[in-house]
Amino acid sequence: MPKHMVKIREITVSLIMIFLFSLMSLGTVSAELKTKNAESNSFELESIIADRVLGSANAKITVIEYASMTCPHCAEFHAGPFQILKTEYIKTGKVRFIYRDFPLDRLALAAAMMARCAPKERYYPIVDIIFRTQANWAKQANSTDALSQIGLLSGISKKTYKACVGNKDIYEGVMKIRNDGEKKFNIQSTPTIIINGKPIKGHLTAKKLRLTLDSELAKSKTTQR
Repeated sequence: MPKHMVKIREITVSLIMIFLFSLMSLGTVSAELKTKNAESNSFELESIIADRVLGSANAKITVIEYASMTCPHCAEFHAGPFQILKTEYIKTGKVRFIYRDFPLDRLALAAAMMARCAPKERYYPIVDIIFRTQANWAKQANSTDALSQIGLLSGISKKTYKACVGNKDIYEGVMKIRNDGEKKFNIQSTPTIIINGKPIKGHLTAKKLRLTLDSELAKSKTTQR
């Protein structure tokens, strides 16, 4: 397995337990854990779990990224190739982009849940902040507090943050995104980039990204003739 990827097969901790650990770290575990969170009515689950889309609905190319918010290689992708993707292809109407959560640990799960609890228009700015500051918040002794500070900067109160990451339905929704992605695309590492339904193998450099996208655009033009 290339060094630039995070090996999923090495992860042996059951992600079913992640939710419990997240609640314990926030002091919200109770005898009623299996019931719906008392504040769940304040969240619109369908909207929270729905895909967050960047770009034109009429774009010829759909790019899906499966990533974990504590994955350093995912942060590298967002600092590099993703900026080219956003500037040259998404903003120009060539690409429709969807970020999907593939948490590899409890902290990444909490970050994913928090971002989804923010207003939709703030989702991608929060994701950007999370990845740009990953080296700082993810390595703090109290990383959940550091994460909640990012939420505060994005307009998510500490009360909302705790209610969000302690919400059973949101947890299950994010895990469904992860599990569905793993089943459909046989994801082996993060980030995994899917272009028009096909996973891109190997390290995705800016050059490789441009070549792949330009090839897909050329195919779409040929099909239209």
